[in-house]
Amino acid sequence: MSPSPSADQPPVAVRTAYAERLDLPWWLWLAGLVAAALLAVEIWMGASGVRTWLPFAVLLPLTAAGLWWLGRIRVGVADSELRVDDARLPVRFVADVVPLDVEGRREVLGVGADPLAFVVQRPWISGAVQVVLDDPADPTPFWVVSTRNPVELAEAVLTARDAIRPRVDPPAGEPA
Repeated sequence: MSPSPSADQPPVAVRTAYAERLDLPWWLWLAGLVAAALLAVEIWMGASGVRTWLPFAVLLPLTAAGLWWLGRIRVGVADSELRVDDARLPVRFVADVVPLDVEGRREVLGVGADPLAFVVQRPWISGAVQVVLDDPADPTPFWVVSTRNPVELAEAVLTARDAIRPRVDPPAGEPA
């Protein structure tokens, strides 16, 4: 039995090529909870009755919930899509992906930044990627997404894009 003709072709959809959560570092959790505790102590000082425990029971859980909410964003490449929180970008519209360090991110998001760009930026994460789009129907020129591993995310997006693009064989007689 001969192998099928599609056996040597890559799969159409990449399941989960990259996944990351943009959570807060431990020191931001510590600083936030200490600030909430200090505020609760300020409210508590000299109080009696319910006011002695209420600031701690309210401020500390609210601060923890707020810190969790700040670190909830997930970035991933799965099923031929770049996923950033609730936003989805089919990789067929990706022209190029540029990994950015701190200086590159500052330049892209600085004074000359494009106001139509889609930006998910977390200041506690130094790296990012710039995803340049090739969609004439979309006014968004590019996405800028924070990531701890910009090179890996760029490679995952480009690999997913190349996996869905049809292979074009060169005409007979021309070099590949």
